[in-house]
Amino acid sequence: MGFFSIAIELTGRPCLVVGGGKVGERKVLNLLEAGARITLVSPDATHVLADLALTRQLVWLRREYQSGDIAGMTLVFAVTADAGLNAQVASDCRQAGIWVNVADAPGNCTFMVPSVVRRGDLQIAISTAGKSPALARQLRQKLEAEIGPEYGPWLDFLGELRPFLKKAWPHDQKRREEVLRQLAGDEILFRLVARGKEELAKERVKQCLSLPSV
Repeated sequence: MGFFSIAIELTGRPCLVVGGGKVGERKVLNLLEAGARITLVSPDATHVLADLALTRQLVWLRREYQSGDIAGMTLVFAVTADAGLNAQVASDCRQAGIWVNVADAPGNCTFMVPSVVRRGDLQIAISTAGKSPALARQLRQKLEAEIGPEYGPWLDFLGELRPFLKKAWPHDQKRREEVLRQLAGDEILFRLVARGKEELAKERVKQCLSLPSV
């Protein structure tokens, strides 16, 4: 299967989850974190999903799935315990040209959800093309142990430097890229930012680059 790994901007975009069990709960929570507008279709739902519906963080259609439910959706997740129903959702989505993910049925999916390590805006995605979610989880756990929460602020710090360097060398992209590579590998800078000493880190950048201010 020819899967191509991408990251999708879902802020404010409509997404459908068919199935209100624990798997559906996980999908909904991940979609909420991405800022999606979520519709849940299921006769029943977990307490967490019901509470989210009560607080209007999602729209819950408390009934069985209907083919028209997919209309206008950016992504659809079919996560019921009924394999036949999941396959019907997948078929409807294919005919409508809508991306669909089906629980435990890689052959019915047009996109996969990777196992993700999140550190602020840093995301490291691991996909096995649906062959072994267990292996993906194991690899994610290894990465989580090696890449700590300090990488979130570190990424923010490096991101703040980019517009400054672009102003310093507006016509020298090669120079900017080389400087950013050097700074990204500077262990002293990394430790300073990890300890919350960003002003000292900025001073070090200024000294290293012989620039007036950062």
